[in-house]
Amino acid sequence: MSNSPGSVPANLNGDGIRVGVVQARFNEEITNGLWKVCCAELLRLGVQSEDVLHITVPGAMEIPVTLDRLALSGEFDVLIALGAIIKGDTYHFEIVSNESARGVSDVALRHNLPVINMILTTYTEDQAIERIEDKGVDAARGAVEMGNLMMAMDDNLPLEDELEEEDDE
Repeated sequence: MSNSPGSVPANLNGDGIRVGVVQARFNEEITNGLWKVCCAELLRLGVQSEDVLHITVPGAMEIPVTLDRLALSGEFDVLIALGAIIKGDTYHFEIVSNESARGVSDVALRHNLPVINMILTTYTEDQAIERIEDKGVDAARGAVEMGNLMMAMDDNLPLEDELEEEDDE
């Protein structure tokens, strides 16, 4: 069926993928665990250590602006946000959770760059600790898959200026 739509299979080969990681230091036991697992999985998937930049910031609210600066550099295929926001007794949890998530999404859309948001939002510290292993792996796999997907799309889809040139003809 030559007229059927094609598909782009998931590609978890990290060779050549450039990754920027921004990790919050708040709830450091958890975020250090996320980073350790994420980094190990990135390397296992073939991402070269020299292709990973790891930056730490005070907390989840500082992650978006740092991601934005990395995106502006043009040096990365994908970015990862690592953090842990644990509900306390005040409304602060909701503000930090919502605003950090909005900021991370804004960076991805503004720069047309995949940003894997692995800022955990849990009710208890135990819930966050239980998620370290799975979510660290998920962050790395999501980053490699999305980096490869964007490159495959760049190779196979016309860019906006190419479409404009066709319209001008």
